[in-house]
Amino acid sequence: MDVSELRQRLEHEKASLPLSAQTLASLRLQPHKVDQALTWQDTDADNHLICFDDVRYPKLLQQIYDPPSLLFVKGQISSLQGYNLAIVGSRDFSIYGEQITWHLAHELVGAQLSIVSGMANGIDGVAHRAALDACGKTIAVLGTGVDCIYPKRHRKLYHEILDSGCVISEFWPETKPIAGNFPKRNRIISGLSLGTLVTEARIRSGSLITARLAMEQGREVFAVPGPVLQGHSQGCHQLLRNGAKLVETSADILEELSSLYQFQLEDMQGSLHIEEDDNCDLPFSSLLASVGYETTSIDSVVEHSGKKIDIVLEQLTELELQGRVVAVPGGYVRQKRR
Repeated sequence: MDVSELRQRLEHEKASLPLSAQTLASLRLQPHKVDQALTWQDTDADNHLICFDDVRYPKLLQQIYDPPSLLFVKGQISSLQGYNLAIVGSRDFSIYGEQITWHLAHELVGAQLSIVSGMANGIDGVAHRAALDACGKTIAVLGTGVDCIYPKRHRKLYHEILDSGCVISEFWPETKPIAGNFPKRNRIISGLSLGTLVTEARIRSGSLITARLAMEQGREVFAVPGPVLQGHSQGCHQLLRNGAKLVETSADILEELSSLYQFQLEDMQGSLHIEEDDNCDLPFSSLLASVGYETTSIDSVVEHSGKKIDIVLEQLTELELQGRVVAVPGGYVRQKRR
């Protein structure tokens, strides 16, 4: 839905919009907010306003029981269409918590997962920075408007995230930090993701709220155990006692997620009505033949194709842009096409 259509429907066809009664009531009482949002979108090519029925609205987030009616997105809108894992934890973290978060985020980005977190101090910030350091994508879900940088010490991180990922919020532009808004955004962090990983959390950590919401949404919950003589990991140990999957390496996560992202891939393929295409005249056909219809690792593609790794990565990127392969955790999957 473009700007002119949204404005038209807000003026004449409010009932046809995929907005809650509460949101519609708010818009009727504060019509200036509509123009504020639309003007905000028009001022920058990186600003995006996404309604619930927009094709760009993340499919996983649509499936939760209380998805936002509107999303404000700033940055690379395409980063919302990948496979995501949420990484969260305490603001008060230990050296151990920092190291394990950095290590796992690095490896998971290498498996083609995007990292979702809340850009808070502590583990959130470590997870975002690790993803960026690994040249991966990361998504920050804010408890403020997308133009409000909070905490201020993350100003540099905020702008780095915009270069390869995005920041999103359900709150209107210029919304300042309000304590009650931060727990609300946790359902979006978990809702965007195939699973939620808690790398270090005290017993009263807000990250346990995100983990609980992930369980309620039917998503996987992972937790890293920690030293028992310190209090930094008591929240993780509680999650493990309640059924979270114990994580020592990224393989523990990828093994659990493999069936989930394969299901999502098949669902996406079904919606596109795609089927077999064995045209030998396709660009990079020899490389394409090295990618299977199940997850194929980069090493396997290199070995099977006989090409150098830099050429493989370049040609896979081109094939992905053509829609002939799709990047998934652990490698690539060949697309069946009509």
